Amino acid sequence: MSERLKYQIGISLIKGIGPKLARNLIAYIGDEQAVFSQSLRALTAIPGIGSGLAQAIKSADVLPRAEQELEFIHKHNIKVLYFTDDDYPARLSHCDDAPIALYSKGVTQLNQQKMIGIVGTRMASDDGRVNCERLVEELAQRHSGTVIVSGLAYGIDVCAHKAALKHGLPTYGVLAHGLDRIYPSVHRNVARQMLEEGGLITEFMSDTKPDRPNFVRRNRIVAGMVDALVMVESAIKGGAIITARIAQSYNRDVLAFPGKPGDELARGGNYLIKKNIAALIENVEDLEYALGWEGTERSQPTQASLFQSFNTKEEEQLYHVLLENKELTANELCIKSGLPVSKVSASMLSLEFAGLVKCLPGNAFRLYK
Repeated sequence: MSERLKYQIGISLIKGIGPKLARNLIAYIGDEQAVFSQSLRALTAIPGIGSGLAQAIKSADVLPRAEQELEFIHKHNIKVLYFTDDDYPARLSHCDDAPIALYSKGVTQLNQQKMIGIVGTRMASDDGRVNCERLVEELAQRHSGTVIVSGLAYGIDVCAHKAALKHGLPTYGVLAHGLDRIYPSVHRNVARQMLEEGGLITEFMSDTKPDRPNFVRRNRIVAGMVDALVMVESAIKGGAIITARIAQSYNRDVLAFPGKPGDELARGGNYLIKKNIAALIENVEDLEYALGWEGTERSQPTQASLFQSFNTKEEEQLYHVLLENKELTANELCIKSGLPVSKVSASMLSLEFAGLVKCLPGNAFRLYK
């Protein structure tokens, strides 16, 4: 396994071979080790590999550095997640520019059912911290086990990690450097606590410094690993805005807390909302609505409601249609029930008020369970 891992790491070290091209290269040749043994002519014939890259691959002296990294990995009990491994983050694997390898320390469970990214300014306000912690607390109460992902930076990032630890949620920090250090160093104790129920993740090898370009690369991993990204507060420019745009490009749900006009730290969130990049969020119910999650507070009364009589026979009929079909649009309800649009609309509204039915985006409906 170590021998194969050496070549897997080695491919990521070849200059000019990014994640997408590396995937194509491996898929075409079929084996990581074979990449290094191909002739110059054979490499040049691979789509996307010109003579310049073929020469770079043949002349690359990266395996000694890969062996050095293997020693570091074994010494510090670090796990390498290769893009073909079952425990590689499945959500991230669907992104074209996802790293071919990730280095992780802690409890590596990156394919949990519910994963939320929380980002924001490094100069967090008191209101921002309150919004961040309240959201995490509500998630813990209504959706236990939800994974919180952020970047372990100052401000909102570390606030999200601390809130997750406080309220018993697993949390992962995505780093912009190798696992031989923690930046900023004042978050070392938080990082150590995170290893117990979550962990640290990076695409960077040891001895990689937290240089500015690395943070943008880090941001795409945060955006790609999650179901939705919540931007708590930010100025009009900054890493949180970049992460939100990346999340949008990955077709992730993006949500942002609004703020007062003229407040510098509210400009980023207000901008994302105005441009329809992000949906407005004020509490966990807004997140549930965006993702189609069902909150525990509303699911409990539903069971009692099953024994209540319906106001009309149309309501009872539509309820049982939904009982047989997990989710239907208003048009589909009309077709399956044979009821006119006016009857369906009035009945579904009444069922929603009664806490029996949930209205979803796209004028669709499902039962609360």
